[in-house]
Amino acid sequence: MATTIGESISRVRNLVKGVTEDAFLTDRLIYSLIIKYGKMVIKKEDNQNKLMRIRSLFKRIPCVELVEVDKIEACCSGIKSNCTIRRTKEKIPLMLEGVYGPLVRSITSIDGSIELYPTISTIYTSIANSTNYKYNTNKYYWFLNGYIYFPDIEWEAVAIEAMFEDSIQGFLCDGDVCNTRQSDSINIPEYLFAEIEQFAVKDLLTVIQIPVEDDDNNQSPLRT
Repeated sequence: MATTIGESISRVRNLVKGVTEDAFLTDRLIYSLIIKYGKMVIKKEDNQNKLMRIRSLFKRIPCVELVEVDKIEACCSGIKSNCTIRRTKEKIPLMLEGVYGPLVRSITSIDGSIELYPTISTIYTSIANSTNYKYNTNKYYWFLNGYIYFPDIEWEAVAIEAMFEDSIQGFLCDGDVCNTRQSDSINIPEYLFAEIEQFAVKDLLTVIQIPVEDDDNNQSPLRT
């Protein structure tokens, strides 16, 4: 079973002998450090091509609705031919970043039969204006301002499989948008947690400056 955000916070809290009543040692603070160092080690793993084969790290949104937009919004005003451009209706939940951008395992048609390829708007403009484009059967996408843009498709929706930092509950038909954030799984490989915890605990101990406990002070050193 995947580790939840709440469980990961508890693990770090226990390592610094924190307690719930300590106002300074908040869940938000601990989680921010987990994500900070999680992003760092994940980028390192991606650079070594170790992540894409671990499918359990990726979450799938089976149906992301698309809407039609103009070429100017999509930064493709230089395309000479007629081109229908769609984008995700809503901004996509924040994704974890790898060496080359958001960690996307796949973006496909709803039935999974057609896979799209990542690009950027300027490169796609050059592709679309090339003399051989009419023979190009590939479909493309790019990220811009929190949305994903899709040129030259007529689809109403796509499926996305990626490593999300934000919750995706609002995009799932059976998702409970009232779920606590702590109950969401954290998309960090278990084998990386020891390294992440080491960095997070070091930061917390530095900030809190925990004194050494002695027999005359049995209270938690995190209390004021």
